[in-house]
Amino acid sequence: MASRGFLLSCMKSDGCFYSRRLSPRPRYPSMPKCPRKEINNGDLESSRNEAEEEKRAALFSVIGMTCSACAGSVEKAIKRLQGIHDAAVDVLNDRAQVIFYPAFVSEDAIRETIEDVGFQAALIEEDVKEKSVLLCRIRIKGMTCTSCSSTVESALQVVHGVLKASVALATEEAEIRYDLKLVTVDQLVEAVEDTGFEAVVISTGEDRNRIQLKLDGIRTEKSMRMVESSLQALPGIEALDFDLSLHKVSISYKPDQTGPRDFIEVIESTGSGRYKASIFSEEGRREPHKREEIKQYYQSFLWSLVFTIPIFLTSMVFMYIPGIHQILDAKVVNMLTVGELLRWVLSTPVQFLIGRRFYTGSYKALRHGSANMDVLIALGTNTAYFYSVYSALRAASSEHFKGNDFFETSSMLISFILLGKYLEILAKGKTSEAIAKLMDLAPETAILLTYDKQGNVASEQEIDSRLIQKNDVIKIIPGGKVACDGYVIWGQSHVNESMITGEARPIAKRKGDSVIGGTVNENGVLHVRATYVGSESALSQIVRLVESAQMAKAPVQKFADRISKYFVPLVITLSFCTWLVWFLAGKFNCYPKSWIPSSMDSFQLALQFGISVMVIACPCALGLATPTAVMVGTGVGASQGVLIKGGQALESAHKVNCIVFDKTGTLTTGKPVVVSTRLLKHMVLRDFYEYVAAAEVNSEHPLAKAVVEYAKKFREEEDSHVWLEARDFLSITGHGVKATVGNKELIIGNKGLMVESEINIPEEALEILMETEEMAQTGIIVAINHELVGIIAISDPLKPGAKEVISILRSMNVKSIMVTGDNWGTARAIAKEVGIESIVAEAKPDQKAEKVKELQVPILQSKQLILFS
Repeated sequence: MASRGFLLSCMKSDGCFYSRRLSPRPRYPSMPKCPRKEINNGDLESSRNEAEEEKRAALFSVIGMTCSACAGSVEKAIKRLQGIHDAAVDVLNDRAQVIFYPAFVSEDAIRETIEDVGFQAALIEEDVKEKSVLLCRIRIKGMTCTSCSSTVESALQVVHGVLKASVALATEEAEIRYDLKLVTVDQLVEAVEDTGFEAVVISTGEDRNRIQLKLDGIRTEKSMRMVESSLQALPGIEALDFDLSLHKVSISYKPDQTGPRDFIEVIESTGSGRYKASIFSEEGRREPHKREEIKQYYQSFLWSLVFTIPIFLTSMVFMYIPGIHQILDAKVVNMLTVGELLRWVLSTPVQFLIGRRFYTGSYKALRHGSANMDVLIALGTNTAYFYSVYSALRAASSEHFKGNDFFETSSMLISFILLGKYLEILAKGKTSEAIAKLMDLAPETAILLTYDKQGNVASEQEIDSRLIQKNDVIKIIPGGKVACDGYVIWGQSHVNESMITGEARPIAKRKGDSVIGGTVNENGVLHVRATYVGSESALSQIVRLVESAQMAKAPVQKFADRISKYFVPLVITLSFCTWLVWFLAGKFNCYPKSWIPSSMDSFQLALQFGISVMVIACPCALGLATPTAVMVGTGVGASQGVLIKGGQALESAHKVNCIVFDKTGTLTTGKPVVVSTRLLKHMVLRDFYEYVAAAEVNSEHPLAKAVVEYAKKFREEEDSHVWLEARDFLSITGHGVKATVGNKELIIGNKGLMVESEINIPEEALEILMETEEMAQTGIIVAINHELVGIIAISDPLKPGAKEVISILRSMNVKSIMVTGDNWGTARAIAKEVGIESIVAEAKPDQKAEKVKELQVPILQSKQLILFS
């Protein structure tokens, strides 16, 4: 069953496994910048300035949050306090950051408020200060196995100022937490390159408010100095770094004071139109590298096949075909045959040209006192190749020695390893595609609004969405994507947030409500003020979370890393011991002579066994398969809307024996459809829906949309049907709509609206409504001219495969529980349909979180729990 929305799966220290939804950071624009205080008029301005100066930030540790509902309840509670400027709760890291005015509220009061909500809170004093500890990411080229990654990781960890270093073989990246005061990024790069690998900086950790611009028209030092002076004159500029070779400039800035659009405007105005600036595309730099690597392995594998297939045929197939067998056995010099000479010639380019990458890797590893998989491959293939050369030379120089070569062993081994590398790189490429799909959720362009002095919209301009700055006002048209995180300052609509939050039904948005970048505006025009842009947006955080998950090592992978330093020497030792034991056993006749093939002697048989031990360890499933599986699993999961926090969650998933499901959008599709219509008066069904749709088409409610879509089926023969005009339309939130269509007055809604409108509900209608509820359906009552004429049953159908999923889980002895906010009747009907026995209904979001905590308590020692919401 396809999952809905983005879920975060993680293992907590209590042993419970669960998933939780990423929490967007809503903003309350109605909050004053500075709380009002009783002061004299003469001191008004000075008091306000003092309060602004005293504004402080505090970071709290919040223990116990499991989902977005928890984060939302904490954030709302904090923002209700007098003296709070802003608050943001990070459910991923169990943190809450609060900006407040100490003159009005204390840190203890904030902490007590969090605890009143039901969570443990503690002030993190050291993190409130300016941080010098940053997180740097470096791409490392040339690693082939866990021994390589362990070597780089060890080299980084001994650098003074590095607090933690993690090197992921699958992503070919290093994540380093370092102290900026003690070590620089250049020193980190140098440490990596000293181990024999190429290092490219992805981010320094200071890039949160940094942008790179591509420059056109700037060719000289003088031009660069002009542009540099113009940019430095802007407020909020922290640092500039020009790279004329790539024609780009890196700008660090304060987003509250300036932004990329200002930079481009200044650059282009400096050169009087001769200079041009645009966003420098970072993602394009990584993809060509990946594509080139895939192409290289593919070509190497194809060339190896060109030589290896004939070698295989001459040694394994043609020797059994009369005629060809005699040609291959023909003597060239003494006992050297045509077949042996042919295999020698064909295997040489495979060994030294196509397989040169293994020699390069071995040299780099041995030069730094370590051994990796390349060393094993080089040792194994060289042993087979050079013994075969010895055998061929001896046969050529002797009239009696009949040689037996292993040229096919070295060539086929190199070909198979190249094929494995090619498939591995392809798998990694699919993960990159999954992350790229996440980024594609953001629109390419946005409509920027500018206002005149009276506060009216003066102009609209279409811009690159990457040029949006904090506090910009963006226009979102119906059907368009929200370009950035922000809050609505004008308009109302419904926004589909399923791709970000997982909420299946469109969410009503009006002035003051927060919106998330990448979501889809269903209807109505919205004006949104940008609050979080670029790397601060929810979408960027999701991408970073996926990348961090791919960097995280599974417990079994950590075990593999620990033994990798001993693995290669151990394999070489075992290989030598194998050869020695079998050689001595043959020398002293410890096994029957019939065991030795006719074309071999005891030395050759022992050598073959020794080579087998060495080469069979070359692919190293423990070192390569685990990180690749974690990387591909997290990437594919992200493309399906499921965020998995690292390999530990995947490795522990087999322990799960209790799963909690939400109903709407998880077990069901989340999109209501009309399933039946019951008319209580004589009326043609087509005419009935003609009137109902004419009224409902003016409503933005999801149930109204379902009715209109169903009504269109009666007009399928018409290309463009126009509904009847509805006058005096009135939408009553939570109840229904009223309108006049033609000469008929329509009231459409729930039972409460009918009672309020003094419309009699007959016994037959009440029975129908009870039946619909028992069948997990919503009954919409239609009254025409104050007379009840029909009931429309609308249902949220089950997702395809929902029953099968529950059935499979039951067969695996995994208990399924459904927690929903719907009524008990609907909950029981859906649960019965899918086969779930345990139900919790009429639960609010915060109550759902509490229920999960209750379920975790009795299963701490013996069970694992996962939540799908």
